[in-house]
Amino acid sequence: MRVTKQRMVAAGLVGGVVLIGGSAWAVLGGSPGDIDSARLATVERGDVAKSVVATGRIEPISKVEIKSKANGIVKEIKVEVGDRVTIGQVLAELDKDNLAARLRESRAALAGAQANVTAAGAEYEKNKVEAEGPDVPFARRNLDRAEKLFGDKLVSQQTLDDARGALELSVNRQQAAKTQLGVAQARMAQARASVAAAQAGVDRAEEELTNATIRAPIDGMVLARPIELGSPVSSILNLGANATLMMVLGDISRVYVRGNVDEADIGMVRLNQPARIKVETFRDKQFDGKVTQISPMGTDKDNVISFEVKVSIDNSSGELLANMTTNAEIILEEHKQTLVVPEAAIIYDTKRNASVDVYVPRAKNQRERRPVKIGVSNGTKTQVLSGLGEGQRVVLQ
Repeated sequence: MRVTKQRMVAAGLVGGVVLIGGSAWAVLGGSPGDIDSARLATVERGDVAKSVVATGRIEPISKVEIKSKANGIVKEIKVEVGDRVTIGQVLAELDKDNLAARLRESRAALAGAQANVTAAGAEYEKNKVEAEGPDVPFARRNLDRAEKLFGDKLVSQQTLDDARGALELSVNRQQAAKTQLGVAQARMAQARASVAAAQAGVDRAEEELTNATIRAPIDGMVLARPIELGSPVSSILNLGANATLMMVLGDISRVYVRGNVDEADIGMVRLNQPARIKVETFRDKQFDGKVTQISPMGTDKDNVISFEVKVSIDNSSGELLANMTTNAEIILEEHKQTLVVPEAAIIYDTKRNASVDVYVPRAKNQRERRPVKIGVSNGTKTQVLSGLGEGQRVVLQ
């Protein structure tokens, strides 16, 4: 009786341990074959797209560097960085005192040249009249009359000689005038050339004075303004590309992203493909764009070949600013409201055949492996073409 009683007590203790252990396992999550609910996902409908990302900076479609055609000192600045300007609007003024004085000098030189033309014209007309010799016929008639009278012994030899001298003087004067006529014509041509040169000087001085007023060549925004009041400005006509940069204007109503796409993906990129634009400034907002340029030649950097792609963006709202860092996601292929599962649920064999573990509560280990046909994947979600139905639950690997 004592042995039997001890066995019953021992059996009771073992039963108690088993009961307590079973209760504890139930509290902790169930049997060893149960799958944690955090590892389960539901097959659902959604949008999935295959894309490539080009990283770059926001740049305006139109950007102009403003450099002056005139030398001078900045006397007045009428705009600040960020101001919107219209074509023809005055941006800055250079000191015009020296330029205005040069214009006055040029106009005075022009007036002098024009006076020389008038004088040369008068001289030419005088020589032209003298070259016609209007007094030669009169002197010749006087000589004929003196010779006749001398033959009739009515005038002296001196009178005849005077008549001959007068004719010779008139002829010589006519010949000299004919010679001077060519010289006068040359002087007139030279005077007219001087007028043209002086007029060119006036035009140049007026243009330099006009160029001292810096105007906007496009509608846009002031992106940069490195000059300050009193800054010296060197003309682009003198120094070319090394001339003083006064301002940078850009039309930011339409901007673009210039990024690089790997050569493995560039074959799938096409003109006018849509793109989704994300910038650091607006993390919760998406901008729409499209591919507008694909470089025909790749660049080699660290033995990696990439191709430059330009994605244009409508920025009529003006929210995107120049040089913002951005990612342009170029959509290569997109499917809407298709069956999708997390990429983590896909299992690949050595031949890249896909399958998933479907959650089946009554099956061994509560899962059943099924082959599936998959489509587009974005690295997070994968399109399922066949093998699964909406609402089914799958096991994440």
